[in-house]
Amino acid sequence: MKTSFPKDKIRIVLLEGVHDAGAEALTEAGFSVERHAGSPDAGTLRDLVSSAHVLGIRSKTQLTGELLASAPRLLTVGAFCIGTNQIDLDAASGLGVPVFNAPFANTRSVAELTIAEIVALYRRLTDRSSAAHSGKWLKSAAGSHEVRGRTLGLVGYGHIGSQVSVLGEAMGLKILFHDVASKLPLGNAEPARSLEDLLERSDIVSLHVPATESTANLIGARELAMMKPGAMLINNARGSVVDIPALASALKTGHLGGAALDVFPAEPASTDQPFESEVQGLPNVILTPHIGGSTQEAQRAIAQEVAEKVIRFIDHGVTTGSVNAPEVDLPDQARIAEQRADDLDGGGRPHRVLNFHRNEPGFLSALNEVVAKAGANVSGQYLRTRAELGYVVLDVDPTDTHDLADRIDAIPGSIRTRVLW
Repeated sequence: MKTSFPKDKIRIVLLEGVHDAGAEALTEAGFSVERHAGSPDAGTLRDLVSSAHVLGIRSKTQLTGELLASAPRLLTVGAFCIGTNQIDLDAASGLGVPVFNAPFANTRSVAELTIAEIVALYRRLTDRSSAAHSGKWLKSAAGSHEVRGRTLGLVGYGHIGSQVSVLGEAMGLKILFHDVASKLPLGNAEPARSLEDLLERSDIVSLHVPATESTANLIGARELAMMKPGAMLINNARGSVVDIPALASALKTGHLGGAALDVFPAEPASTDQPFESEVQGLPNVILTPHIGGSTQEAQRAIAQEVAEKVIRFIDHGVTTGSVNAPEVDLPDQARIAEQRADDLDGGGRPHRVLNFHRNEPGFLSALNEVVAKAGANVSGQYLRTRAELGYVVLDVDPTDTHDLADRIDAIPGSIRTRVLW
């Protein structure tokens, strides 16, 4: 799609049960929205993507470079979640497909779950609840403790980690944290000297780091052995961060007193698939199906934020908030049209030209030469680059050259061009 056409012809496909608020916002904006409850198999996904202009996913759907390359109409991807490691971002950038997510919308939900798990582990609530469900009345204080006065070690002190810090301190926990970047402590939180220092001093270790090469198996047998006897481990971050067989061993030997896991190295793609883990059936182990951010409040906030970003990109070319494209914020075209109406012969609406290109010397001058030869006057130009990708937006006065996008795409280094009429 190189030029604008009726918005109801723009096909938006939402997968994995994206919250109603996202679909409603996109529908109200005039787009055609198709919804699917789960993450489809590879063949169905390829069929859906092949004719979609916008694809909305959550954490399960894997968008490989090959799959993205098979979607010639795809303009943007909305990741209705926090992370984007399920998307080949380099491939998306190379195709001029910006990806939008909502990086902070579920912060409070994950922080609250973490605090709930800390209390539940120290009171052994899941074991006692399971016993009561099976008819056993285990009324005893054995193994049950308050969390007040204990040390909570936070590995990662970003938006979620710092929120857990504030909530934990309010409950009387002492807070240690470790982060690869220097962070300002909140309240009475104290930075640990190192990860090893944090592990050795903490009663509870809670992980809040992204999935990267450096965090893969960040907590393995060596790190678990450093933790205090009877300490608790919580992972509400990414499944790749913890060596699960090593964790299972530490729990079975009694070195760790319990654990809570919301994420796993391998997770079912849908509710129909079975879940298996080495830590299933172990006492004082809380297992949840990746629901850290799955509250109605968080899902609504995520849906609204990502939908708004998608709408702004499709309607105006705005890439602010993209995780893989240069960020360009832009004024509304209607306002530009009002400002330029008196200067245009007979009035009219300026065209907005959107172009993704390889970040190479000489492209901008070649672009301006093509526009000049088309007889268009540039009333606004916005350019940003990011790594190997460049994004330029031109507001030009109306021109009779209807093949302007084709002429721009013929410039060496151009990736894709779209014109908003």
